[in-house]
Amino acid sequence: MENCLSREEILFFKNNLEEMQSKIIESLQQTTEELSGTKCCATGGDESDLASRQQGLNVRRSISEKQAKMLEEIEFSLKKIEDKTYGICEMCEEPINVERLKVKMFARYCIGCREVVEKQEG
Repeated sequence: MENCLSREEILFFKNNLEEMQSKIIESLQQTTEELSGTKCCATGGDESDLASRQQGLNVRRSISEKQAKMLEEIEFSLKKIEDKTYGICEMCEEPINVERLKVKMFARYCIGCREVVEKQEG
């Protein structure tokens, strides 16, 4: 099934996805630099200082992992825009509501199919 989004809507989503992509890449690079810098400077301090630093590192790693997953979804959506399949549900192949895409620009499923997927997953 072919996409039924207007050219303007496709351009809107493409521009927003690319902006999100660049912000995440920048954030991941910054976090990587911070994590690299903390390893060499992690000496000194008492046990609570070390525990606090370790907890901070764990939080940053967790955020980075979530951002990396989001980046994959964004890149997949940009590929779908190129393939002219963006905005089409991967399960029922019907158009995904534009309002849903505005809330979650890298949505793969319409609301009905998403509920089915969530029930199967959990």
